[in-house]
Amino acid sequence: MSSSRSVLQHTPRDGVRTFTPRWRTSPLTAERMERLLPRHAIPDEGVLDPQAWFGRTAPVVLEIGSGHGAAAVAYAAGHPDHDLVAVEVHVPGVARMLAAAEPLGLTNLWVERGDAVPLLTSRVPSGSLAAVHLFFPDPWPKAKHAKRRFVQQHTLTLLADRLAPGGVLRIATDHAVYAEHVREQVTAHGGWDMVEGARPEWRPQDGFEAKGLAAGRTVAEFSLTPR
Repeated sequence: MSSSRSVLQHTPRDGVRTFTPRWRTSPLTAERMERLLPRHAIPDEGVLDPQAWFGRTAPVVLEIGSGHGAAAVAYAAGHPDHDLVAVEVHVPGVARMLAAAEPLGLTNLWVERGDAVPLLTSRVPSGSLAAVHLFFPDPWPKAKHAKRRFVQQHTLTLLADRLAPGGVLRIATDHAVYAEHVREQVTAHGGWDMVEGARPEWRPQDGFEAKGLAAGRTVAEFSLTPR
């Protein structure tokens, strides 16, 4: 059996993560988290309720793996009529995002520090998201680690259910292996329409994207809508 075929048949297992939780927390990071996170954190419990969580009923966008938050901050600043929930496990990245958002006075940027899959599975209802953003996820380039890539058959099914009618899944990667992985997974799934090449104008060239371009890699952009 080929490694490609085995990935398509992959069944999620406890302990197989799409991220590696390794970082050090500096005094500056700790100060930012203590001071700024309470203003932006979503509730610890309960199912997504825009009116209760955000104080209004507006389109909700989920960003998976926001990194240092440049894209999340830019989206929130450029779309004040939307609420964006940035999900990120990396504490220094969350702290940096919150610091960038502070001078802008953003009131529509929300944070979940943790894994996106449990959040999507247990707390996000069907048809409740206007969009999902997955920008420059960990590529896990080795074939033996392919099961750790976020885009899999089960996550595509989960996201298709959580998106509202007309909702969109946006994916960007600067790794050719991951781009081909996305094409293969989406084609095999059969529940999505996929367009390549449409880069969102609002997203800054920052972080992993800037590093990828500097290294001479090409950024692949995907826009997916459930059928």
